Order: sequence, then structure tokens, then C-alpha cells
Amino acid sequence: EVQLVESGGGLVQAGGSLRLSCVASRFTFDDYAIAWFRQAPGKEREGVSCIATSEGSKYYAEWTKGRFTISSDNAKNTVYLQMNSLKHEDTAVYYCAAGWGFPEPDGMDYWGKGTLVTVSS
Repeated sequence: EVQLVESGGGLVQAGGSLRLSCVASRFTFDDYAIAWFRQAPGKEREGVSCIATSEGSKYYAEWTKGRFTISSDNAKNTVYLQMNSLKHEDTAVYYCAAGWGFPEPDGMDYWGKGTLVTVSS
């Protein structure tokens, strides 16, 4: 069974940084794009960033505005999301997903369980 496991969430002050990790297992890493989504309380899940590891292509939601950086370590089947200059409104559960439908959540095939990021103002 395909597995995606996120880690790295936590509590951080506004202006701080966090790096999220997503470890993928039981599928060929290069066969899927790997994306980060987030869902804040009372809001819909939204796409944050995506990387097509086989191509090295990267995509970002406009609102990330250079604050977030996605990267991958193919040898470790791991995708990272470096988040800098965090704002209170970045508070959400961040999910890792595999598939080709970014930025549409319904277009992704596999999901992790999420990691909570809380940014205190």
C-alpha cells in the first residue's frame, strides 16, 4: 500500500520558519508529482506547492510569494517544504499528496495524514 508520512509541523512564532518533510514509500517516486496542500479550520483544502521529481519542475501557489520552497531528495524518497516568514494565517494542517492533479485536491491519488502547523501572532 502506498504511504506518505509527513513530519516537521509544530508551533512557531510569526516570522519564524519550519521545514516539513514527506517520506513516500511503496511506489516509484518518479511516477508521481508530489504536492503539499493545506487546510485551515473552516476552510477548503488548498494547494501550496508541487514538484515533479522526474522533471525537476516546481509549482507554487501565488500567495506563497517566495516564502515557501519545495525540494526533493530522490534517494530518500522525501520531499521537503521550507516555509519562511510564517504568518498567523499560515496556520493549518499541511498534507502531502501524490498525483498529477495539482492544485486540485480531487486530482491527487494518495494522501498523507497531515502535520499541524500553528503560527502564533
